[in-house]
Amino acid sequence: MLKQRARTVAAFLYAADLVSILAAFVAAYFIRSELVTSFFPGRLTKLAPFSLYLTLAGPIVVIWTVLLVLGRAYKSHRTSGLRDEAAVVLKVSAMGTVLLALFVYGARWDFISRPFLAIFCGLSILFLTIERLTVRMTARRVRALGFNYRSVVLLGDTPRADNMARLIHQHPWWGLRLLGVIREKPAASPQGTTAGGIPILGTVQDFPAIVTSFPIDEVILAVDRGDLERLEDVFLMCEEMGVRTRLVLDFFPHVIARVELEEFQGTPLLTFTTTPADDFAMMAKRVMDVALAILLGAIYLVPIALSALLIKISSRGPAFFKQTRCGLNGRPFTLFKLRTMIEGAEEQLQDVFHLNEHEGPAFKSKADPRITRLGRFIRRFSLDEAPQFWNVLKGEMSLVGPRPPIPEEVVRYERWQRRRLSMKPGLTGLWQVSGRNDIPSFDHWMELDLAYIDNWSLGLDVKILLKTIPAVLGGKGAR
Repeated sequence: MLKQRARTVAAFLYAADLVSILAAFVAAYFIRSELVTSFFPGRLTKLAPFSLYLTLAGPIVVIWTVLLVLGRAYKSHRTSGLRDEAAVVLKVSAMGTVLLALFVYGARWDFISRPFLAIFCGLSILFLTIERLTVRMTARRVRALGFNYRSVVLLGDTPRADNMARLIHQHPWWGLRLLGVIREKPAASPQGTTAGGIPILGTVQDFPAIVTSFPIDEVILAVDRGDLERLEDVFLMCEEMGVRTRLVLDFFPHVIARVELEEFQGTPLLTFTTTPADDFAMMAKRVMDVALAILLGAIYLVPIALSALLIKISSRGPAFFKQTRCGLNGRPFTLFKLRTMIEGAEEQLQDVFHLNEHEGPAFKSKADPRITRLGRFIRRFSLDEAPQFWNVLKGEMSLVGPRPPIPEEVVRYERWQRRRLSMKPGLTGLWQVSGRNDIPSFDHWMELDLAYIDNWSLGLDVKILLKTIPAVLGGKGAR
């Protein structure tokens, strides 16, 4: 019954999503055809007939459907937050618009207006967000009133059982109705209620009678690690009767890693990870990296060529500098830069290390005598980093992420600092938009990188990229 209801809700939600997306499509055409044209008469060409634009409806439905399914938009989200819902909508609409634009370009549909695609992207985000939040708030209200609920039983004598009971009572919109608690030990099972007023249904020995006497949809096990083996019969009984079983996994309360369940050829594994694990979002990040690296690489091609020529003319040595850096989880790769120092500068590092203005293993100095006059100008506007668009295209780097360190720095890292290597290095990051070399504390630099990893989202990447533009143009914190 519950599974059938979940399928019905998912089908309804999918229908609502399609209505919202197609409504955004129609509104985008009207805004571009009527409103925008009236504000800019004579400057924008008139759109092709709406009947011709309707050919886009099919690709839009297919693309958005695939992305919504891959983004797990139709899984049960009773206990997730509203921000998570908005994040899914933002990722799907942004990724969908990119794929739609690529489809239009590949199909050579020159009659499709680019401003129309931009307007459609914004409206699809707006309409889907409003629709999703409306559905979510309505569902929460319905559950809070006692409808569409799941009957839940808690099993355990531990404080985590009391904590789970408190969470369920504090969030009535989850639609979980707590029938009572089953104690593990007879001595801890007096008749009546717990200190929190929850009915005590009995002990583990009474479980067969309890599960057949009450309409139980879910059993939540909140027990100690050492007690799991003794509860195998409970697992098997719930499995046989089709009752969903959940296990509270706060066995390591002080860890910062997120917990995920994976399966290797039928063997379940609990995975603890501190890095983003959303494959869909990481795929979107990679698509954005490649698209922007191609675009920005083309824009920077002339400045790179001109700078390389001036470097060759003004000083001895190659125009481009290659250096081994540490990438994802310490993987070595060759990083490319425009040369801004004199030839053989690496061999002279120990001679100038006393000028270091940073705490920790990284070397940064305003008075570094190895930097050429032209090199200081190139560094001021970060032109020396432009060749790394090639590293981004190769997949060794991302546009946004912690800067890739040299191996000599990494061997001097403290243990907690090595976690910054757990995400692919980037051209820009929180450190760069926070002042770059104006942050003298190495620990603060590391903390910014870890904050980026812990709070990563596509929205954060976009925000950092937008902040990088004025930071680069103004030469903020550069040396």
